[in-house]
Amino acid sequence: MAFSSNPPLGLYIHLPWCEKKCPYCDFNSHQASDLPEQEYIKALLHDLEQDLPLIWGRSIESIFIGGGTPSLFSGTAIEQLFSGLRALLKLNPGIEITMESNPGSADTTNFQAYRESGVNRLSIGVQSFNDEFLTSLGRVHSSELALQAFEAARAAGFDNINIDLMYGLPAQSLKQTLADVQQAIDLGVEHISHYQLTIEPNTLFHHAPPAQMPDDDLSWEQQCQSQSMLAKAGYQQYEISAYSRVNRQCQHNLNYWHFGDYLGIGAGAHGKITLGGENRVIRRVRQRQPQAYLQNEGRDTIVSEKELDTADLVFEFMLNSLRLNQGFESKLFSENTGLSLNEVLPTLQAASEKGLIDIGPTGICPTARGFRFLNDLQSMFLEHTSPQNQAFFSSDKEFMHS
Repeated sequence: MAFSSNPPLGLYIHLPWCEKKCPYCDFNSHQASDLPEQEYIKALLHDLEQDLPLIWGRSIESIFIGGGTPSLFSGTAIEQLFSGLRALLKLNPGIEITMESNPGSADTTNFQAYRESGVNRLSIGVQSFNDEFLTSLGRVHSSELALQAFEAARAAGFDNINIDLMYGLPAQSLKQTLADVQQAIDLGVEHISHYQLTIEPNTLFHHAPPAQMPDDDLSWEQQCQSQSMLAKAGYQQYEISAYSRVNRQCQHNLNYWHFGDYLGIGAGAHGKITLGGENRVIRRVRQRQPQAYLQNEGRDTIVSEKELDTADLVFEFMLNSLRLNQGFESKLFSENTGLSLNEVLPTLQAASEKGLIDIGPTGICPTARGFRFLNDLQSMFLEHTSPQNQAFFSSDKEFMHS
């Protein structure tokens, strides 16, 4: 393993509280009673100070504030957070800064303060514009509140907005799926994350599954026709569930999928850092439970640290980069793993023989079949990593952010 340089570096900030825990959600989120804003911001900045020796001299290319529901935090609190970030970090002048917001769990009067703090991309968790489905998903907002949140974001000056939408909902027809997509298109939103409802372990839906879930054929039809509608409207699919206007891809998520580096601060946050001078890559995880996290009282909140070996690097790179419909340039594999592509060539050739990827002179990308059966494609690389890292990585849900 040898690195010629470090990959781009992002910052992920986790704010773990929600107004209500949704029955399908397996993120590290917790129902809020009283938000300890000042205490938590102090802890976030302490996390960052502890990590600074790992990134001396490096610029931050993107920031993503996820949750939970970050928009539960006041405009004043977010201003204080960014004041601290700017004092500690070198931020790229063109940095993308995304913040998640949920309609009904946000005081939209704070949007202006978020914008003035430096947030320049807002991700709104709409999920559906149909009140019946919002109720079945346990959401606290209505379709009217979703539209109001979007209008408030525009009024606050946000010209780069993502909307999250779900399909494959209980009793959802194809017509209803496409109506949601059309509503997002009609709003003129810059980015749409359109993903299928899945029943995850450790969720209320797992213990009490909803009735009338669409079968595989209907879900596939919902996906295909939504993709066609989005393409006709000028949205380019660049990742398995991400669609954007030209030059409006989420830069923070692209860094994940290109296997770039990122610091993770906050309760349960994950980080991945390349130490190029030492030819090492490490993954770090912080204390998950907010109360325990805050009770550290200034001590190190890292509860797990792992140095990635050759097999881990191959597995993680492929798990991420094959989510992109354009795949990856061959040289990126060497640049961001420090390895030769020969390490994984037999598996790539096997995937090619199955019609799951195309191997070109300068890059590798999934075929239409590979995109449809992405889990099967990714699973071909499981042999390249340890069972411990498989379990570790499957618990890292940050790559679901949009």
